[in-house]
Amino acid sequence: MDREFRSVLAVDVGSTTTKAIVIERRGDRYGLVARGESPTTVEAPQEDVMVGLLQAVRRAEGALGRPLVRDDGLVTPQAGDTGVDLFVCTSSAGGGLQMTVAGVVKSMTAESAHRAALGAGAIVMDVLSLDDARLVIERIRRLQELRPDMILLAGGTDSGNISHVAAIAEYIGASRPRPRLGGGYKVPLVYAGNQRAREYVRDVLSDQMDVYVVPNIRPTLEEEVLEPARKEIHRLFLEHVMARAPGYQNLLRWARNVIQPTPMAVGKMMRLMAEAHGASVVGVDVGGATTDVFSVVGDQFHRSVSANLGMSYSTANVFAEASPENIGRWLPFEISERDLRNLNANKMIRPTTLPATLEELLIEHAVAREAVRLSFAHHMELAVGLKGIHVPKSFDRLKDLFSQRSLSGQPVVNLLEVSAIIGSGGVLSHAPRRSQAMLLLLDSIQPEGVTGLYVDSVFMMPHLGVLAEIDPQVALEVFEADCLVPLGTCLAPKARPRPGQTLATVDIAPAGEAPRREVVTGGELKLVPLGPGKTADLRITPSRGVDVGAGPGRRLETRAVGGRVGLVLDGRGRPIVFPRNRTERRAAVARWLETLDAYPGRAWKSGAAGREADG
Repeated sequence: MDREFRSVLAVDVGSTTTKAIVIERRGDRYGLVARGESPTTVEAPQEDVMVGLLQAVRRAEGALGRPLVRDDGLVTPQAGDTGVDLFVCTSSAGGGLQMTVAGVVKSMTAESAHRAALGAGAIVMDVLSLDDARLVIERIRRLQELRPDMILLAGGTDSGNISHVAAIAEYIGASRPRPRLGGGYKVPLVYAGNQRAREYVRDVLSDQMDVYVVPNIRPTLEEEVLEPARKEIHRLFLEHVMARAPGYQNLLRWARNVIQPTPMAVGKMMRLMAEAHGASVVGVDVGGATTDVFSVVGDQFHRSVSANLGMSYSTANVFAEASPENIGRWLPFEISERDLRNLNANKMIRPTTLPATLEELLIEHAVAREAVRLSFAHHMELAVGLKGIHVPKSFDRLKDLFSQRSLSGQPVVNLLEVSAIIGSGGVLSHAPRRSQAMLLLLDSIQPEGVTGLYVDSVFMMPHLGVLAEIDPQVALEVFEADCLVPLGTCLAPKARPRPGQTLATVDIAPAGEAPRREVVTGGELKLVPLGPGKTADLRITPSRGVDVGAGPGRRLETRAVGGRVGLVLDGRGRPIVFPRNRTERRAAVARWLETLDAYPGRAWKSGAAGREADG
């Protein structure tokens, strides 16, 4: 697209906060010039999403110094110093798009349907299948309780038997699902299964639901076709879900009927960055109620949603799933399980409160580590090759055999091959120090080899993701200049080291500076200064059996990019090895925090915090 617009107003209507940004062309580049935030007003007492949106826009106007809207609405295109040329919008208000998916086999067609819904920006509330362990009556009751915005039904290859698809359609019909928003319409159902069963599905379900047919998600066992289902889900999201939410009719007019689910826009931005740099990228967005994880590896894009792992509304779920022991292992001081549990519960019942002390901040960051760790583990379970594909029985062609096996349910994401990790969400973007955000990503995702780490500084990825649909070049330009904050580079050998073991020697040659040699030591972190905009050539020689990205024991030559923190040499092992003794464990954690100067002004080694917490 030609750059015909001078200015863009982009709004993300989140579940708790509505965020507006203004992007303008000044000279020969586009950049962020103003932003404003306001609480989202989709619920009582206002029950009109436009109230919060206008408040956010007015605050952006105040920062910009010129009007964007009049009493009769948005001014577009820009007329002199009034209005903007373009308005784009994303939304996850009211809980976003909530879906149930169904398929014949849980690990095959139901899993493909799950991926299709996640890629369309949905929160998947439940997955139904014929091989589900629940009784039929339990599945029916579950559908009645959930009241999803939409259902995606898949199942069977185009040459397969239709009886199994018919059976699961009958389960859905028996539940007579009702919509979550309003009651005067039928729940939409997208059918993406065996095409020979489409008429039967219509006959069974059309009285209770609006049925929409798209091409089969799994036309054959070896093929997965997700895009038609995703496009139909997005269309129905606008026409059936957003159109019935309070105040969205006016917002749809502003947006000319183009509103994207927030996670879908974030995923678009992840893919755009990966394609622009020819890199494999992992992203994590930590919210109050959910944590989204994205990965782009080659031409494969995956998204997962951990719907009950977040930093405010669902922080108690993190505590329960991770266990107090796993949260407490990240703390450099001793605290009782009771106190830890109470602090965590207070955050859940007062979700907008911020940590008041350094200890509370450390506890919140420990919970965040576990939320991201669990969410990433969940992502690795979903980001796999197709299950159920044919594996040759003959061993005559070993290459074909192993190639097929690599596709049959094996993980797609290899952390040794991931070039960049991007973090977003309040706990990362608004961390008091960038070194805290970097440590949080290092400790939770635990990158391997050489990886660049970044953080979304001002929650702009949704806005830029929807802008990318119109002009990807402008979106990428603003993303890299005004949104993405480079934290630095991490070198983490893949090994299970002993304390003090030499894992690798690293010859570092910063551009324009004298070279230096460092050693990656088992159990320790080391920080090498490498500021924003600087680069350094690395020559990494691993010890025997240690992999830094070129294979066990093989030397790697690459380049590190600097950032707000620098170059981190991480010798703690993968997964991270903690000392078994609690006193030694706390001392090790304290050293790691001190190395990156993450929480300055506290003598962790002296045990001051431990005495306070114990006393």
